[in-house]
Amino acid sequence: MATSDGPLRRALRYLESAKNLVGCAGGAVGVGLHYAGLGGNLWPGVVVGLYAVGALLAPGRRPDPSRGPTARPDPGPVAQPTPGALPVPVPAAPPAPEPEPDPEPAPAPAPEPEPDPELEALAAYLGTVPLPPGTGVDDLLTALREAGPGPVAQRIVRERLPVAVAGYLRARTWQPWAGPDAADPAAELGREVGRLAAELA
Repeated sequence: MATSDGPLRRALRYLESAKNLVGCAGGAVGVGLHYAGLGGNLWPGVVVGLYAVGALLAPGRRPDPSRGPTARPDPGPVAQPTPGALPVPVPAAPPAPEPEPDPEPAPAPAPEPEPDPELEALAAYLGTVPLPPGTGVDDLLTALREAGPGPVAQRIVRERLPVAVAGYLRARTWQPWAGPDAADPAAELGREVGRLAAELA
């Protein structure tokens, strides 16, 4: 009748094992190093470390042959083919579906035109000028940005719009001395801006 080993028997079996013997030999080497003056104050750690290395490197305990081979589970009877039986046909696998073509990528959006540095500089300057509302200067600047560079737009940005704004500022400066029959500077600027917008369109 098989009985489990007690703690004492397991301890005795470990003391007789190759792991313990090799570990003790390593510990003895550590003690020898201490007496030789090589271990220093850490000699207990050296002894324990050499014992652990020896115990790890030693081969494990071989199985006890007296216990007999380990019984393998019976796989059971193997099914034998019946004499004269026809093989059962295996249905063929259905063909794999053809992969769908990848959708065409959407066209990239058209790049926006780069801002004209002269137009942006003029817009920054006009932002500091006290222009009256309703003259259409802001709408003209927006139309110039949408139109992009071109001969008409460049002529408006470089010459005609700055001249019209300068004429408005000059006329407003001299308005107190111009008399009652003088033209309104804001109205004159609005008419000129309207003409420039019509040329740009």
